[in-house]
Amino acid sequence: MNKKLLAFAIAGALAAPLAQAQTASVVLYGRLNLDTEVIINAKQDSTARGAPQLKQNIYRVSSNSSRFGMRGTESLGGGLNAIFQIESSISADNSGGTLAGRETFVGLQGGWGTVKLGYFLSPYDDIQSIFGSAPTLQTGILGSAALWSNTGHIGNAVDTGAFDDRVANSVRYDSPVIAGFNGSAQIGGRDVGGDGGTITQQRRHAVVYSAAGFYNNGPIQAGVAYEVHNFLREGTPANPKLDEQGITVAGSYNFGVVKVGAAYEKLAYDVPTGGDLKRDFWAISATANLGPGQLYAAYMWAGEGKGSSNCVTAAGVTTCPRVGGLTRGPDTKSQLWEISYTYPLSKRTLLYTGYIMIDNEKNAGYNFHVNQIQGVCTGNGAACGDSARPQGFTAGIVHFF
Repeated sequence: MNKKLLAFAIAGALAAPLAQAQTASVVLYGRLNLDTEVIINAKQDSTARGAPQLKQNIYRVSSNSSRFGMRGTESLGGGLNAIFQIESSISADNSGGTLAGRETFVGLQGGWGTVKLGYFLSPYDDIQSIFGSAPTLQTGILGSAALWSNTGHIGNAVDTGAFDDRVANSVRYDSPVIAGFNGSAQIGGRDVGGDGGTITQQRRHAVVYSAAGFYNNGPIQAGVAYEVHNFLREGTPANPKLDEQGITVAGSYNFGVVKVGAAYEKLAYDVPTGGDLKRDFWAISATANLGPGQLYAAYMWAGEGKGSSNCVTAAGVTTCPRVGGLTRGPDTKSQLWEISYTYPLSKRTLLYTGYIMIDNEKNAGYNFHVNQIQGVCTGNGAACGDSARPQGFTAGIVHFF
């Protein structure tokens, strides 16, 4: 008799968490986004015996932010929900990926908004959809962040000056939408261990602050985003703690047949040799309904590197402060032209094609935002030729599941 009671007790204990799990809503989702690309006359290959380098086209298949994830919601009563998401990257072009390498978090959601903890994009990224390449999902070589935000990566890796990336060790709050307005705020830390003695250990105390506010009502959409990186980028023993900040203002108006967007951004970086490095950015874009699909066209301009920092000349060679694709001094501007067309085959499958060109002046070194290429101009007076002009055609397919 006692054995039967014990068996029932064990079965009940095991059944309880299973029953609780069944009350949660869990879904699997993802997308595969692959394209074929012709990158024009940009790759530099050295021939044998030190002969001059040859420039030639690159033909490749690329995976553009492909992903596989699992997300869930559990009702806790009183309008409060527990939420979670685990999203992994997929390298569908040559296999591989990173578990939980994309938006991964746990949090709470209610009428007051959403709070989540984990690893995810900052509010600064959210403003890109107002003026950027939304029809082609803002990724691949067509991604708008090639110039905007000074493309690079942060997370737990060495910061390269980007303001459009995921931030590790983050806490984020998103407000509800009230009369078309909503806002977001996020703080993320970089914890790599150590006691604060070396430069790397001092960067353990680095912090990212990001906030954005939006208005979306009728034909008008507008937003402003601000982000600060405190001690995130590596300095020197004499100047180990560097700050950087970016602000973007963007807006668009939907005329029905066409949506016109514009953006302005200002970036400012401390540099290890002292002083700062600043840059202005402008963009205009148009998204038009054409047949069943959408035509997108954009022009973007990144200004010269300015600020209080100085270039250094040694042995007849001048080297200027540099962060990402931005360099201090003359001939550091860049322009971007882009055109694309997307064609939906169904609610889940999308075809697209497009062309993009980044025209760097001789001391600028901007590259594609996703799937960057080698051999791009490194600035500081390099004889770059065509390698200062990353450009290419692409045709791809996306399937959502």
